[in-house]
Amino acid sequence: MLYLFSPDMKFRTWRRLWIALARAEMKLGLPVTQEQIDEMETFRDNINYDRAEEYEKKLRHDVMAHIHAFGEQCPNAMPIIHLGATSCYVTDNTDIIIMRDGLRIIAGKLLSAIEKLSEFALKYRSLPTLGFTHFQPAQLTTVGKRATLWIQDLAMDFEEVMYRSSTLKLLGSKGTTGTQASFLELFEGDHDKVKKLEELIAEDMGFDECYPVSGQTYSRKVDSFVLNTLSGIAQSASKFATDIRLLSHLKEVEEPFEKGQVGSSAMPYKRNPMRSERICSLARYVIADAQNPAFTEATQWLERTLDDSANKRISIPEAFLCIDAILNILINIASGLTVHEKVIEKHIREELPFMATENILMDAVKAGGNRQILHEKIRRYSIIAGNRVKEEGLQNNLIDLIAEDPDFMLDREKLLKNMDPGLYIGRAPKQVEEYIESSIRPLLEKHKDIIPEKNDSLKV
Repeated sequence: MLYLFSPDMKFRTWRRLWIALARAEMKLGLPVTQEQIDEMETFRDNINYDRAEEYEKKLRHDVMAHIHAFGEQCPNAMPIIHLGATSCYVTDNTDIIIMRDGLRIIAGKLLSAIEKLSEFALKYRSLPTLGFTHFQPAQLTTVGKRATLWIQDLAMDFEEVMYRSSTLKLLGSKGTTGTQASFLELFEGDHDKVKKLEELIAEDMGFDECYPVSGQTYSRKVDSFVLNTLSGIAQSASKFATDIRLLSHLKEVEEPFEKGQVGSSAMPYKRNPMRSERICSLARYVIADAQNPAFTEATQWLERTLDDSANKRISIPEAFLCIDAILNILINIASGLTVHEKVIEKHIREELPFMATENILMDAVKAGGNRQILHEKIRRYSIIAGNRVKEEGLQNNLIDLIAEDPDFMLDREKLLKNMDPGLYIGRAPKQVEEYIESSIRPLLEKHKDIIPEKNDSLKV
């Protein structure tokens, strides 16, 4: 990703576009020779940056500087380099190409993150854990089921990335105000050849088509769409990382912590979830950064204005680089999550008596008790047990209180049967298996060629 947004990638792509333009013009009958194209190909990737810099100091125009630098290396081709084009032919088309390639990198890393989290979800699909709503203990779920929520968000992001990548088009060769007047002049009024020129350039650069209309630039709405896609990934990653931070506080699930890692310069015992915190920090930047192209699109004047350029050169690369870093960290965390099962069990035991009361009430009514009377007693006993836990720091004694009340007609053995956490996780284990099998495994199989690191251990 760093190279993709490097000056070298940009200027090499400019030269590829100039060659594609010349090749298409030759095919359509303009006075461009194969020898000129061959000369350009020879120096395509051998950029004389020192000369380009000298020209830019003099001309104060980056595109013209590189045209002259390229022309010095290709004296025979110099007369036809950039023929009929305006600066946005190379700058805007290059931006589209780089964003397309950046989305491809991100797609592969999304799949890698999904794969790692799917392995985690399957491994812990049946391990009960407290569910939380409003970060208050709620009905039980499983550690694996919770992970499917993270996976599903990332899978939705992957679909959005693939859609956005597949719908990107080149600007093409539109000219200074988008009318293609210069090319119509070159081809002596032949509209078909002007249209064919764009088709040939698009094909040469690996695109199916160009945007049908434009001003001097492609619509800046494209940039807004792309950064909204990246913002979506940032949102999903931040939700995942925030959950890990909360679970780390509970000591239930923790991100990887190296043997010699220091958590705090002052408090040696600390194990701060710094990787998850870094994800949240970077994600916040990307989410805010998505506003930049939105404002740029909203303030474009007529066929073009240049107040997009400086902003665009910062906001788009930084968003891609941030998301790349976020996914690298997410994959690292997902590959080494530590689950503390005994702590999870302890937390369940503290809350399970409250959650078991509905089943206990049903059993007591079946044994001959009065539902309304018993409901009120459970309410009062729950308050007593809750106060004992919160105000005295003692264990939850709700089961003891119920066992001692003859109105429930349930002995301790029958009550304890309701204390199996597995009774309260519903279909969570099956949901994990079904989701991975029906949705995630086919997704990974279909796109296996773009996963950076393949792993075939997804077995239910």
